[in-house]
Amino acid sequence: MKKTLKKSDRASSPARKANVAPGVPLTLLASALSAQGDGVVVSRMSINPLDLKIIFANDTFLRMTGRTLAELGAGTQCALHADKSDLEKYATWLKSARLGRAFTGEGFLLRKNGTSLYAAWSFNVILNRVGRPAHLVATYRDTTEKRNLQEALVHAQRLDAVGRLAGGVAHDFNNLISVINGYCEMLAAQLTDRPQALHEVTEIHSAGRKAAVLTRQLLAFGRRQTMDTRVIGLNQFVRENTEILSRLLGANGKLELELDPKTGNVRTDPVQFQQVLLNLVLNAKDALRDQGRVIIRTGSREVRPGLNRRATDPVPGRYNVVSVADNGTGIDVEAQKHLFEPFFTTKPEGKGSGLGLAMVYGVVQQSGGFVSVQSELLVGSTFEILLPAVAESAEVMPAAAAAPIPALPVTRGHEVVLVIEEDEVLRKMVAGILTADGYRVLDARTTAEGAKRAKTYRPAVQLLVTNLSAEGEKLARTLQKQDPNLRVLNACNHNGQRALAWLPADHQTSLPKPFALSELLKAARRLLDA
Repeated sequence: MKKTLKKSDRASSPARKANVAPGVPLTLLASALSAQGDGVVVSRMSINPLDLKIIFANDTFLRMTGRTLAELGAGTQCALHADKSDLEKYATWLKSARLGRAFTGEGFLLRKNGTSLYAAWSFNVILNRVGRPAHLVATYRDTTEKRNLQEALVHAQRLDAVGRLAGGVAHDFNNLISVINGYCEMLAAQLTDRPQALHEVTEIHSAGRKAAVLTRQLLAFGRRQTMDTRVIGLNQFVRENTEILSRLLGANGKLELELDPKTGNVRTDPVQFQQVLLNLVLNAKDALRDQGRVIIRTGSREVRPGLNRRATDPVPGRYNVVSVADNGTGIDVEAQKHLFEPFFTTKPEGKGSGLGLAMVYGVVQQSGGFVSVQSELLVGSTFEILLPAVAESAEVMPAAAAAPIPALPVTRGHEVVLVIEEDEVLRKMVAGILTADGYRVLDARTTAEGAKRAKTYRPAVQLLVTNLSAEGEKLARTLQKQDPNLRVLNACNHNGQRALAWLPADHQTSLPKPFALSELLKAARRLLDA
């Protein structure tokens, strides 16, 4: 910066002159300021404290604001501050400003192109010969990236905390749903000759199944739901679901595919990932306007070390990418901060549960991937999913089938079964159905109580139904000493089908809650017959 300040613009405070060696040219001082990594501005003060005319700005500040010195000089320094409350604080400080007492703060500055940056600043006055403030020297440090990193970390921590809460809530709901659905199965078996009553029980069971879907979405967000992972080819998976996705859009918009043939395979739960695509396309449908378009793209990406600075950024590695983009109404910036939180929705009341994107987030996280959103009002939104690339070949997915109310099988068991369950209603229901099927059942609320009952009972326990996440494994070891052929059914609350390394694989299985009683009876029989 070679601009020479006018004589009237020079500070003449004796305190300032003492810090400059005699004969130092003004151009050298300006060059030193220009070389600073922070933005430096010198402004001339007037009677109006907000009328700060910029007479010097170093190169760093010019780059930060996207303006030339002439453009800065044509306005005022205060006009660069987006928040007017910053100026009120500055005016208050100026009333008692003195040499060496800085005014510090942080906030948004306006660039020439209309965008903003976040900066931390420090203002100091320069006194004239009579000791009154004549000029203001300000330093600005661009902290936009630091602020973004902090916001990303806080967002990740908030999602993690909400995820733990959601998982706990889903655990309690799973017990309640298991009871509701289980007794519906029992009643259905007794109402075959009463069509109206059977219809009403079926409606209750249907509501229970819908509730189970909601708890699975909560567990998905908390990354605790059961995942049946398989290797799938992204392009083939998208093609296989094109018909149902197009039908979902209906007349609201047109579905387009842009599939990169170089896109490889990923490992995820195909059923859960299909729900991910359905949720994203359904959200896009609700946002579409006239001539709406939804585009599903695939591709691959290499994330190199050093490019993952934020906690939410993908770790270095190779990823396959699938994105769902629309040209709809878009999402405002504030809503984007909460999109993946459970029960947050931008839809009208009654139009959405607020769990769709929470489920998307959870499934992608459990698959080792990352999901992000870019959106602009009246332009559209793009949800992008990155999943780790795998070298294995894609697996063939079996077809799935479901029945409204599964019939209770008659397995005619006779073995001794120990049921450990904290929830009293659920425990009584499970014990009741096993007893009705012929088993000799011991039930207890805690493992300690169960161990005490099993110790004095003969013959020894042959099947243990419990949750292995607590003291269940310790109890299983104790019971196996009494009967080496012990079977264990892990009635778990979340993902992580924990296998006991010391127990043969065919002597154990997992049954995530909420489970159907028919599934329980079949699983018990399969274990005991193994």
